[in-house]
Amino acid sequence: MSKTLTIGLTGGIASGKTTVSTHFATWGVPIIDADVIAHALTQAGQTAVITIAEVFGQAMLQTDGSLNRQKLRQYVFQDKGKRKQLEAILHPLIRAEMHKQATAVTFPYCVFSIPLLVETRQTNYVDRVLVVDCPTTLQHQRLVSRNGFNANEIAQILAAQASRSARLAQADDVIHNDTSPTHLIEQVLRFHHYYQQLACEISTKP
Repeated sequence: MSKTLTIGLTGGIASGKTTVSTHFATWGVPIIDADVIAHALTQAGQTAVITIAEVFGQAMLQTDGSLNRQKLRQYVFQDKGKRKQLEAILHPLIRAEMHKQATAVTFPYCVFSIPLLVETRQTNYVDRVLVVDCPTTLQHQRLVSRNGFNANEIAQILAAQASRSARLAQADDVIHNDTSPTHLIEQVLRFHHYYQQLACEISTKP
């Protein structure tokens, strides 16, 4: 584990993780994003891409040799076994890169943005788990208005993720994103101060 205090930020789809991440970044907090790293690792010629092509077939690649993410996502989405295979390829590489980046952080703490932190059982790789939470009904509303998904598509997406209760059971800290933007900012700022204090306490322990 990195010497820098690491906060694992997660939450269900349309919970507001990206907004929370943006607020933390506003105050200078380094954000190490699993999705950004995954994107870099799946460019043409990368080890992960070569392995994925060997396991799932060359059809999963774009003409330029990079990963066809949409096609692969559709291919593994409804097959738990295939998802596990993909996770076994990508997650160790992503995790190693995230902790490598954390070693270069000079800020008191950093945020690991990992959408599937709970689902992929990676909670032990961070110091604290911060869950962005909102009611399932609100997730539905946001997915309809933001993405235009229908009820069946939303049900499939939510079924592939950890339940709200399972995610909250793994949380050390919770941000509730079900009221106003102002209230959300207030919560993020409160945790920002708390994590700075906690990092300071940890660094001064004999």
